[in-house]
Amino acid sequence: MPLNSVCVFCGSAAGTNPLYAEAARELGAALAGRGLALVYGGGRVGLMGVVASATLAAGGVVVGVIPHSLALKEIAQEDCTELIVVNTMHERKALMADRAGAFVALPGGFGTGDELFEILTWAQLGIHTKPVALLNVNGFFTPLLAWLDHIVSEGLLKQKHRELLLVAETVPELLTKLETWRPAEPLTKWVEPGER
Repeated sequence: MPLNSVCVFCGSAAGTNPLYAEAARELGAALAGRGLALVYGGGRVGLMGVVASATLAAGGVVVGVIPHSLALKEIAQEDCTELIVVNTMHERKALMADRAGAFVALPGGFGTGDELFEILTWAQLGIHTKPVALLNVNGFFTPLLAWLDHIVSEGLLKQKHRELLLVAETVPELLTKLETWRPAEPLTKWVEPGER
């Protein structure tokens, strides 16, 4: 099935390193250039706003999904191609997962980590079979990757599940990995999508 949309998880802050915003801009422009829609959390702030604005500026499609409570605080990116306002954070994550053909994490905080690990857990449980990747901007995720290797060595994560997470250092490498990714083997289906 050809890839047509990518969900991006990233910070609602821009961070102190300008390389993070630069990578978000590059990714947004590249998505638009390849005809891939951006699916994201609907915010106009931080790296979220940077990637959305860059996608729109390059003529791309942007689908924002934001909870009503955050939209009321006027942090929604109002010029999204499609802005969907939902009731809860759980609805937001489920809808973003359903609308996306792949998932990418850029630098971010708790929310980014929450979204990344939930979508990886859903892959592990067989709820979806879509690629999940990190854009390791300036080594941002290197300590996290070391922790994942540690939990494998401690017997708390199977290597085949560790390999569900793709890692790229550049935007072109990232998009190539997403577009060419195929599941290594069928995973045991523990939970159906409607049971998540």
